[in-house]
This record gives sequence, structure tokens and C-alpha cells, in this order.
Amino acid sequence: MQQTTREWQQLDASHHLHPFTDFQALNKKGSRIITKASGVYLEDSEGKRILDGMAGLWCVNMGYGRQELVDAATRQMQQLPYYNLFFQTAHPPVIELATLLAEVTPAHLNHVFFTGSGSECNDTVLRMVRHYWASKGQPDKQVIISRHNAYHGSTVAGASLGGMKGMHAQGGLPIPGIVHIDQPYHFGEGQGMSAHEFGLERARQLEQKILERGGESVAAFIGEPIQGAGGVIIPPDSYWPEIQRIC
Repeated sequence: MQQTTREWQQLDASHHLHPFTDFQALNKKGSRIITKASGVYLEDSEGKRILDGMAGLWCVNMGYGRQELVDAATRQMQQLPYYNLFFQTAHPPVIELATLLAEVTPAHLNHVFFTGSGSECNDTVLRMVRHYWASKGQPDKQVIISRHNAYHGSTVAGASLGGMKGMHAQGGLPIPGIVHIDQPYHFGEGQGMSAHEFGLERARQLEQKILERGGESVAAFIGEPIQGAGGVIIPPDSYWPEIQRIC
């Protein structure tokens, strides 16, 4: 028998922990139960059609119900649903995708390390960067510079790399070796300055932080090209060229 919306909501409240959620408020009104999706639209358990402007969580960029994706996933599940890459093994899909990504990214990016999520990706980046410098004979290069209000995931390392104080309060973050500079949010924080001047000022905080910590200890700078969760913040045109110069 098909569950009613209220029954789904009761089960959800009894057993499911939602991310980034005020549970008192959620349980008072009940969660929205999404049951179907097609194209750019969702449908909830009450039959209400909703435009999915966020594309899932910014990741269903091709839309819902694409038959070619269903067919491709079905073929792969039938042939080889999974095998790990740890024990000197590979398989055609991972090789073909890595090759394609190398072809469509800038010329100096030719190797791909696959992960299961953005948070896991940035945890891996932190380890790779520090291991890289240790392998180059500079093990003291440990410090990662990030930005206030950045979002780089919700794991311990990912949330530390991010600059959201509310997340840092949940568990004594950031972990050691991660520091932050100000975000390039001209509309909200650049009063009295042109966008060009503000972009340069915020970028040059990176140089100041490197000098403060010592170049021999700084391993990397991490930054979203456009800050997503922080408010879809697009930096001024002067920002990234100056960051690149400093790096």
C-alpha cells in the first residue's frame, strides 16, 4: 500500500538525520517528500510540480529522466557494476573517463584521481599537497590558505578548509595548518572601493598571509572560482590574475 505524505514524514522524523537542518523546525512542519522527477521538474508526494532551479544540489546538470543515462548505467551494471582500483587494477570506464577529462581540461592537467564526493575530493587534495612537498624534500610546507565563508565540504578536513564559522563551531575546527583570508565579495564588503581596487586588495591578502606564515611553510591556496554555498559570489575581474601572480 502506498504511504501517505504524513506517514513518510513520520518515518523520516523517526529515523533520518538530514544535513544542515534545524530539526525542531523541520519536525514541526514535516519534510517535503520528493517522489518523481523529469527534465527540470520535481514532483512531491502531494502531486505538486516544482522547478528544480538548484539541479539537485548543483549536480543534476543534464536534468532528470534522461533515457541515455539510464541505458548507459544499465549496460554497465550488467557488465561490471564495480571493482576497486587499489590493487594494480583498472577497468575501461575509468580509463576512458580519465582520458576524456585530460583532453577537455587545460594542457598541463593530464592525470585524474577519482573520489566519491566533493568533500572527499578536498580531503584528498589536502593529503596530496602535503605529501607532494614532503616528496620534494620540503616536509615543513604544511599550511593551506583558504578564505572566510568558503565551502569545501562537510568532512573534518573539508569543513576546516572552508571558512564557515558555524561549521567550525561543530567540533573544534579548523584542524591545525589551515588559515583563512577574506573573501572577494565586492557587493557586500567593498563599500567605497571600485571592483578593480577591491579585487586587488583581497587578492593581496594572500601575499600578506604567505609572508606572515613564511613561504617555507605554505603548501597551497584553495579557492572556489565562484563561491557557491557562500552566496554565489563572483570575484572582480582583477582578483584571479593577481592571485595567480602571487602564487
